[in-house]
Amino acid sequence: MPRTNFQELLDAGVHFGHLARKWNPKMAPYIFDQKNGIHIIDLHKSIVKIDEAANVLKQLARSGRKVLFVATKKQAKEVVAEKAASVNMPYVTERWPGGMLTNFPTIRKAVKKMNTIDKMIEDGTFDTLAKRERLQITRQRAKLEKNLGSIRDLSRLPSALFVVDVQKEMNAVKEANRLNIPVIAMVDTCCDPTPIDYVIPANDDATKSIAYIMDALCGAIKEGLEERKLEKEKEAPEQTEEKPAGKKLRARKGAKAEDAEAPAAEEAPAAEEASEAAAE
Repeated sequence: MPRTNFQELLDAGVHFGHLARKWNPKMAPYIFDQKNGIHIIDLHKSIVKIDEAANVLKQLARSGRKVLFVATKKQAKEVVAEKAASVNMPYVTERWPGGMLTNFPTIRKAVKKMNTIDKMIEDGTFDTLAKRERLQITRQRAKLEKNLGSIRDLSRLPSALFVVDVQKEMNAVKEANRLNIPVIAMVDTCCDPTPIDYVIPANDDATKSIAYIMDALCGAIKEGLEERKLEKEKEAPEQTEEKPAGKKLRARKGAKAEDAEAPAAEEAPAAEEASEAAAE
């Protein structure tokens, strides 16, 4: 996994924090300096944190688990949607549906409803409905697609949450904390890092900054998925080799059972003759 480059972080503007008067004192360990009333983030610490988060995501992807990406702010929506989709991970870039994690079964019901509508369209049932009903169902389908289309493949709770802007996505962070789901987040100097498990001190307002960190993390996920694929390919030939050996073993066991039955069959008449002689 390639190490994060200091100069590239600098060029992407990851080091720009918020106004000094709006800072959160809990972010003090990650602040390098103050310039023109703006806090400067310590990029050396950002590099360590990005690499740490990337390693966690790589291991999750390697074990076949899902990571949910959350970013509803204007600057991050398109970038996060594009990068998350490229590694087949679920994402939320529209409004965060309240209770999405804490009331997950209800969300799954809504997704199933969307799938049911799709089946109706495919099998022709949709065309048999009245015009008004078709219009209502079409609107409902569009609304569900907008809010939940990106998580339709999320069949169970995610193993981790990645968040851009902790303040804006506080409801998502609270739900994840309540369910003990690890949270990885880009945290600016105005935010509270306490509820975050893996803090990435970075500028969460610039599209370039968000894109760079998303590239680093999604690159790690891609590596994890490739390693998982290679492991499966290695396991497949091993399993095919084991099957014939198993058949031979069963054949041997069968032969042994027949050999054991033969003497027993021979002994039976001898035992009958002995019992007759004793009776006489």
